Amino acid sequence: MLLAIDVGNTHTVFALCEDRVLRTWRFATDPHRTEDEYGVLLNGLMQQAGYDPLQIDGAILSSVVPDAVFAIKLYCAKYIKQPLFIVRPEMPLSTIQVKIERPSELGADRLVNAVAARALFNGPLIVLDFGTATTFDAITANGEYLGGAIAPGVNLSLKALQQGAAKLHGIRIKHTEQAIGTNTTSAMQSGLYFGYAGLIGNIVSQIRDELGGKALVIATGGLAELFGRDTQLIDRIEPDLTVHGLMLLYKEYQNL
Repeated sequence: MLLAIDVGNTHTVFALCEDRVLRTWRFATDPHRTEDEYGVLLNGLMQQAGYDPLQIDGAILSSVVPDAVFAIKLYCAKYIKQPLFIVRPEMPLSTIQVKIERPSELGADRLVNAVAARALFNGPLIVLDFGTATTFDAITANGEYLGGAIAPGVNLSLKALQQGAAKLHGIRIKHTEQAIGTNTTSAMQSGLYFGYAGLIGNIVSQIRDELGGKALVIATGGLAELFGRDTQLIDRIEPDLTVHGLMLLYKEYQNL
């Protein structure tokens, strides 16, 4: 089994994989968590689900939180007896050619998503990832990663709104039928939903034009289902896109 790990700014996903994703667990990202805490929590969850952590024969990680990596590396060495392969944006790849100005600045998760999208779909691609930030990545039909756009995530925008306006309370974003809200809650939900749908639509449209007018839009992340189900902006939803990319990268580098 492979342990695939994606460390995001808000959440860290641990996935057990073989030729497919077997099981995933989501932790709050905490750079102060120790390897022993991971050992107790993660190994306990694996055993509870019927998996033996010592049957893991490989581990791979992508991270946008450098301070969280060391403890996970120690966890892998101590509790599953495996070295940790860490994805780096400047690593050479067989299917993606990174064409941005400073490849070392590229988030590892965006690179991994590009690898997965390129393996799953043909043609020019736009990969949309709903995370702490919402990222848009442009990939040509020839596998060139051109860059993209980064926007504040929906929940980050909501948090900033609540912090900056004393009378606005906490809400959950959801599908909204009408733009005209009749109370504070529905007005906030309208602004978030339609405002974010407009942001997505405008950025996708601009990137598609720059890619030559055609591109398949693939979405992943927590709010992909909401905007993919209720709008015409997204062509495919792939909840495990990042984990799939980690599986592909591990296989590629194991075969070198």
